[in-house]
Amino acid sequence: MGRRKVELKRIESSISRQVTFSKRRTGILKKAFELSVLCDAEVALIVFSPSGKLYQYASHDINRTIAMYRSEIGLPQSSNPACSTRIGTMELRRINETEELRRSIQKLEMRLKNLAGAELSMLGMQELKQLERQLKTGVQRIRSEMTRITSENIRMLKKKHKAQQEENRLLQKRLHELDQYGNASCSITLGASARNVINAFQT
Repeated sequence: MGRRKVELKRIESSISRQVTFSKRRTGILKKAFELSVLCDAEVALIVFSPSGKLYQYASHDINRTIAMYRSEIGLPQSSNPACSTRIGTMELRRINETEELRRSIQKLEMRLKNLAGAELSMLGMQELKQLERQLKTGVQRIRSEMTRITSENIRMLKKKHKAQQEENRLLQKRLHELDQYGNASCSITLGASARNVINAFQT
């Protein structure tokens, strides 16, 4: 039976993460030593733990190796060996952080493609099932948000309709009052005219 492929992702458990770091660190330091002995290679390895603790291995003088590295990539040399070591380790750490960011970006871009239904041939059955669950969760959240927005719109429309009804009621009441006032004024005017006519005949 073949070995199960381990998915490369951040270990959530801090205890398991520390144990794995300790094992992998020992293994990579051993591999660096073996590479230098077996192949007569000049090897310099620098590892920072998550807490910032430094682990390193150098088959030769690490300052010389860092100077060679700086010369190879076109960086200026430092006249202070201690400063050179600190700068070299900082540069290596920055390079590692940049590479980690690049891998994270690539992973996120691939995840977006997968969510869009592209590049699925690279995924295994377990990954496809996980993607399916994520999509179902996403659809449920979208439907929930659509329901919330629709309910809010309906509530606002009902409130607006009620306000318009109240406004119409007040306008009708005002018109009715104006009609009554107009009729009363007309009756008073007609009454005065009739009395004037009667008085004229009597005289």
